[in-house]
Amino acid sequence: MDLDLAQVRGFVVAAEELHFGRAAGRLGISQQGLSKRVARLEAALGVRLLERDARGVGLTGAGQRFLEPARRLLAQGDRAVAAAGCAARPLRIDVWGHLYAPMRTLAQAVDAAPGLAVEPVPGRDLPSVAAALQRGESDAGFGRVHPLPDGGDAGLTHRLVRLEPVDALLSTGHPLADRDVLSPAELRGSALRYPAAVDRLDFLTRFATRFGVARRVGSTNLGLEHFLDEVRTDPSCFSLVPADTPLPDRPGVRTVPLADPTPLYAWSLLWREDASTDPHPRLDALLRAFSTAAARGRWLEYDPARDWLPDADEAALRP
Repeated sequence: MDLDLAQVRGFVVAAEELHFGRAAGRLGISQQGLSKRVARLEAALGVRLLERDARGVGLTGAGQRFLEPARRLLAQGDRAVAAAGCAARPLRIDVWGHLYAPMRTLAQAVDAAPGLAVEPVPGRDLPSVAAALQRGESDAGFGRVHPLPDGGDAGLTHRLVRLEPVDALLSTGHPLADRDVLSPAELRGSALRYPAAVDRLDFLTRFATRFGVARRVGSTNLGLEHFLDEVRTDPSCFSLVPADTPLPDRPGVRTVPLADPTPLYAWSLLWREDASTDPHPRLDALLRAFSTAAARGRWLEYDPARDWLPDADEAALRP
C-alpha cells in the first residue's frame, strides 16, 4: 500500500505530543485537519493507532509498534527530498542551553561562511536534541555535549568547537562580590544555584564535585531575568555563566572572572555518525565555518596548567 507521508507525520507528531492541539500547532495546521489526517491513516491501515478520551491521547498497541518505523519512514522521505533538491533546503540545527546564549556563537560561525543556509531551531535540552537527531528530524545540534545514560547518544558524534571562560555570577550582597577575580575553591562555602533542576545541568554538577561545593540549589527555568533575580536576592549563593554571555543590565548582581584554574565551558556541534545515513551536504561547510571562527577567535585554546575542563570535554580535545 502507498502511505501518505503527511498523514504519517501527523500521527508521529500527535504521538510525541499526546495532545492534538499542541501537535497541530507544531505542524501549522488546524486541530480538525490533524484529526482527519490521523483518521485517514488509521482507515488505510485498518487499525486504531491513537486512543482519544476525556483523559487525553494515548497510543494503542498498534500505534506503539508503528511509531518507530513511521519515524524512520519520515527520515528517509526527508533525505529523498534533500537528495533531489538539497540546495533548496537549509541545514536544520537544534540549539539548546538558551540561558547561556548559544546563538551568538552559532552566528559567528555562520558569518564565517557567507551563503551557508541554516535553520536554527530551539531545542529543549541535550536528550531531546539527541533523540531528534536519531530520528532524522534534525541535521545537527549545537550546545554542550556530555555522555547520556541508557544509550541516549547512540549513533551520534560531536566536535568541540569553542571553549569559553566561565565567570561567577553573584549578588552584590555576597561576601566575595567586591573581588576583581576569584578562584573556584573560594566559592566552596557558598551554595551553587542552578538555573533549572539540579539533574539537568551536567557542567555545574561537575564543577561542584571538582571544587568541593556541597550545597546545590535547583530552580525552575523561567528565563534569564527571573534567574538573575533569584541570585540577586540570595547573597549566600552563586552561579556560573560563560564570560561572553550577554546579561541584561540588572542592579544587584555582578560577574567576577574565575582563575587558578579558569573553568571553561565547552560548546560542541553534534550530528549523526551512521555512515549509512546521508549527511546534509552543508554539514561539512558548517564544520569548516566553525574551524574558521575558532581560529579567528582563538576559541580552542586550553592549558591544563591554567584551565579546567570536565574529563569528557578534555578527552574530546585529544586527536
